[in-house]
Amino acid sequence: MAMRNFFKFLGSRSFLVQLGLAALLTAVLVFLALQWLKQSTHHGEFVEVPDLSRMTVTQMRDVLDASDLRFEVVDSANYNPDYPRFSIIEQDPPAGNQVKQNRKIYVTVNPSGYKKVTVPDIIQVTRRNATAMLRAVGLDVDEVTYIDELGKDMVYRIRYQGKYVNPGDKLPKTSRIELVCGNGTVPEQARIKARSEE
Repeated sequence: MAMRNFFKFLGSRSFLVQLGLAALLTAVLVFLALQWLKQSTHHGEFVEVPDLSRMTVTQMRDVLDASDLRFEVVDSANYNPDYPRFSIIEQDPPAGNQVKQNRKIYVTVNPSGYKKVTVPDIIQVTRRNATAMLRAVGLDVDEVTYIDELGKDMVYRIRYQGKYVNPGDKLPKTSRIELVCGNGTVPEQARIKARSEE
């Protein structure tokens, strides 16, 4: 008897109306929830990443603010002489990509100059080996001058921009230095001393 009444209720107009209202209410709630999610996540709203290359940090900040994008500066940039100092040399994502609003753009800034490297101890080292040791740390030989010293092609002094430097001193990477090497001739003072002792 109870089962018959239950099935009768399921077929009644009252139940069908309530079922329809419940389905309509569910559909409305789902629709509103999707609209809220769409608004909160900016679904379908993309912006094009601008080209930040060569911009200063201030210019880059203004451009990204106008595009509703954020940024983060990443470290460990090597100085690039083709770009102005403190300008943007790399970005990720690259320019032209479509990204969501408020996306963070990672930028690399060109430092003010080459980092400094330590001059290796190349005194009393052959010119050939000294050149290799200098290149290994990022320095290069600009010219070689010779003085009267017995050790032929042996490095006796190091000069940079006309001034003597010592092993352990710091110079900007890619600096070109002058090697002062022996020409294999006994210095005049040594010859005079040797003659005086005879």
